[in-house]
Parts: sequence; structure tokens; C-alpha cells
Amino acid sequence: MTDHAVNSSFSPTEPAPVLVAALYRFTPLTDHASLQAPLLDRMQQESIFGTLLLAHEGINGTIAGEPAALRAFVNWLRNLDYDAHKPFASTDVKWSTCEQIPFRRARVRLKKEIVTLGVDGIDPLHSVGTYVDPEDWNALVDDPDVILIDTRNDYEIEIGTFTGAVNPNTDSFREFPKYVAEHLDPERHPKVAMFCTGGIRCEKSTAYLKECGFSEVYHLRGGILNYLEKVSPDHSRWQGECFVFDSRVSVDHQLQTGQHVLCHGCGWPVTPEMKDDSRYEHGVACPRCAAQVTDEQRRRRRERQAQIDRLQAETPAKGLQANSSSIPSHPISATPSQ
Repeated sequence: MTDHAVNSSFSPTEPAPVLVAALYRFTPLTDHASLQAPLLDRMQQESIFGTLLLAHEGINGTIAGEPAALRAFVNWLRNLDYDAHKPFASTDVKWSTCEQIPFRRARVRLKKEIVTLGVDGIDPLHSVGTYVDPEDWNALVDDPDVILIDTRNDYEIEIGTFTGAVNPNTDSFREFPKYVAEHLDPERHPKVAMFCTGGIRCEKSTAYLKECGFSEVYHLRGGILNYLEKVSPDHSRWQGECFVFDSRVSVDHQLQTGQHVLCHGCGWPVTPEMKDDSRYEHGVACPRCAAQVTDEQRRRRRERQAQIDRLQAETPAKGLQANSSSIPSHPISATPSQ
């Protein structure tokens, strides 16, 4: 295959050089491959960076660019004619801002699923859980009969989650069905509420639970990002920061770039406190993985970081340039996940 907080009216209160859009839409695409070239061409025309995934079930991705250009691209996408209709007209978009383009390049990739659960026949267009708006989320999760499950992975939950949420202890979304089989039962867990970063994983997870016989299944509309935008910190049940799959690493309750960085060794987020640990070496290792790093790995990573530092010194970063020098390839997940 060739790689060539939260509604569409969101506007940052302060001007920012870069706008970020996390978007998805489940919609049948009979020939999704035919959309790859037009999407990439338009991204390049508008200087949009990031990754879009296309599959027979729809589109998913996170992209960034100059605010007017990104809004123009999203508007173009929503009005794109395909197979005698506009399949992306109702695309869900979460907006946020940052100081630099958080991606290396523009890519449009063809996939089997736009978010990979790995279970055939799960179709959110056919059956899905009940959407709960951010303003109603607190009341739902306060119900003692509701079990609240964070459908994200360990390295995401590490830096933030909702109070009282269950961590399934997964390294990828593909492991979620195994967690359900081993830990959940329709008789013992009559009410299940789930959440993820932007909502797309819960489209699949709630559809899967409905298929498994769970009757009352709920999910947070627009995910964590929507909640952080719509609910004030004074009334929020969110604790910590929200992991994102780009060079920002995390965002805070105001959807601004958070305090975490990504360890180039193990791919886990590094807290400000961990950076003060003697075992932390930028671009090389963190306290979590330092003991497992070999001398040869340490040497190679130091050389790589020295090259990055030289590039940054030679070409000072500018807001509308792709932040190519500071984005490690994530060893856990190389595709956008919401």
C-alpha cells in the first residue's frame, strides 16, 4: 500500500499557529483505495500534516496545519462527492491547538479497519452503545451499578483517566476482546460505560459488547477530548493529562500541550518527576526501561539524539514547519488511535 475540546465550531480563545483535528467517520466505502490519492493531494495542497486511515468501514486520523488551511481541508472532506453521495458529511472532529506541527509528513494509508479490534463482523453502523454527552457523563458514572472501563492502553492510562475507571491492562486494542471474555459478564455487569480518547475505539468496543449480549452499554460522546472541552475543571472527574499520538504526547484540561514527553526507548510517557531521575536520559532511556538498555543501544540512541540536537540548532523550529526532528516513531502504535 502506498503512503503517499470538541465540535466543528470550536475556536481557541488565544491565537495559535497550529490547529489539530482528530477525526473519524464510520461509513461504508465500496472502493476506499480510490480515495487515497485525492486525499493526499489535497493534504499536500493545503500543507496539512498527519495521517489519515481509510478502510471499507470509513476514515480515521489526526491531522494538523495552519488554522485556515485545516478548516478548509475539513470542509472539503465533508463535501467530497463519492459514489453519488457525501460519505464524510457528518465526520466527527475534535479540535485543539499547539505551537508546532506535531507530525513529520502527510500520509493516507489503506487499512483493513480504521481502528483495529481484530474481530470480524463488528459494525458500529449496525449496532452501537448509547451515547452520553459530556454534560451527562458524571451522573452516569456516579451510578453504583455502572462499571466504568477505560478502553485505552496501559501507556495512555498511565498519565490520566477518570476517577474510578477500570484499567483493562492492555497493550493494544486487539487485546480488549480477551479482557471482556475474562472479566466481564452480562449477568454480573448489567451496566457498562466506556470511554477513549476521541470516541472511535468505543464505537467498536460498545458494538462488540452488544454482540456479546450486554444490554446496557454506554460510551462518552466525542471521548475524553470532548469532555475536557465541555466540562469545567471544577466539575471534572478527569485526573491527569490525556495521551495523544503525536509529538505533543499529552494535552491538559484546556487541550493545550501537556507536561509529558515520550521515552525514545520504551515508548511510554515520561512525567516531569521522572525527568529529574538520574536514570532518565533524553532520547535514550527513562527510569522504566533504563535497566534493560544495552550499552550498544545506549550508544546508538545517544548518536541519534546528538544528530537531532544538531539539526534543531541549525534550523530553529517554526510553528508552521513539520516538527520532524522531535517526533520519535512510537514503538507501541504507529497509527492514529482515538
